[in-house]
Amino acid sequence: MSETATIAFIGLGIMGSPMAVNLAKSGHHVIGYSRREASASRLIEAGGTRAESIHEAVQDADIVITMLPDSPEVIDVALGSSGIFDSAKRGALFIDMSSIAPSASRTIADEAIKRGIAALDAPVSGGEQGAIDGKLSIMVGGSAENFERALPYLQSVGTTVVHVGGAGAGQTVKVANQLIVAGNLQVLAEALVFLEAQGVDTQAGLQVLSGGLAGSTVMTRKGESMISRSFKPGFRIALHDKDLKNFAVAAHESETATPVGTLLAELFASAKAEGDGDLDHSAMFRHVERLSGSEQG
Repeated sequence: MSETATIAFIGLGIMGSPMAVNLAKSGHHVIGYSRREASASRLIEAGGTRAESIHEAVQDADIVITMLPDSPEVIDVALGSSGIFDSAKRGALFIDMSSIAPSASRTIADEAIKRGIAALDAPVSGGEQGAIDGKLSIMVGGSAENFERALPYLQSVGTTVVHVGGAGAGQTVKVANQLIVAGNLQVLAEALVFLEAQGVDTQAGLQVLSGGLAGSTVMTRKGESMISRSFKPGFRIALHDKDLKNFAVAAHESETATPVGTLLAELFASAKAEGDGDLDHSAMFRHVERLSGSEQG
């Protein structure tokens, strides 16, 4: 186990709450902060505490972790008045595990250096279940020294923890991950709607597809929810739409051709615009049904 540390965890949502709980279960003193008091209930049950403000959560922390929706929220919490950089002690390690624009991570890292704070961008993949099980995949950007310092704590929430480069590199890998996941979700949805339209037993079809070359983690985790039309959010379409927009901006900056990525971004944006933003991203199945004129209520 890693050396016991005081960890401030900012953002106790679908992903952040179980991650904070796993850190507390690893023996760390975890101080959580979320605007909604109820969000801290699971952390408190696991032995953590809730702070009334970011300043209170951060001021004595060795490690500060954020898990927030998007770039503006992270920038505000990190750089705003009485935020993390105003409140953290010099030498503290800031780990942003949100999924934000790579350019925003680089801006935050530059500011951290000026404040005497170590910084990493460490977005995750694995969804809500991966967060609950402590089996997330974590892609980390920043210095090798800071990575080694953070590794024992990151291993409390993930099983695959990889240093992928300098500041912003973690977020760059994450948006690439989201492109691949979006593509898998879309083609899986199209395949299952197609099988239904052809009168095939989709449960049996999914079973055999999962055992062949077409099989994937996305198919294993999301195929059943598509067939049963159960779209309780583990990762919302609205967040995936945001990630694809971040990918598009980064691809434009690097002059990378992304014809399929552009189409996927349009499809996810369309699903969000049609009212499915708060559903799990497996609800892209509903979008394909609508396009096919076969949606079931």
